[in-house]
Amino acid sequence: MSNNIFYLQNNFNMGAFLYFIIIGALAGWIGSMLFKGRGSGLLLNIIIGIIGGVLGGWLISLLGFEAGSGFVPSLITAAFGAFVLLWIASIISR
Repeated sequence: MSNNIFYLQNNFNMGAFLYFIIIGALAGWIGSMLFKGRGSGLLLNIIIGIIGGVLGGWLISLLGFEAGSGFVPSLITAAFGAFVLLWIASIISR
């Protein structure tokens, strides 16, 4: 077990972590603005955006497209997923 912890500590990439947080925050905010007309707060925007990124990437691959790499394609994919996530949440909460 200590070997796994050592591996994680030495291979943690802070830049990639911050990239996911920034993309998540922006995508969650964009998805919330498109769906609700207002943001959901920083922490919730980050959570919505990160989950939306996974959902958006999966949905885009189901449609036969490739999301691509880089800041803008990642942001578009995550914002699309965040919008879909909020849409599904609104259906469930009715």
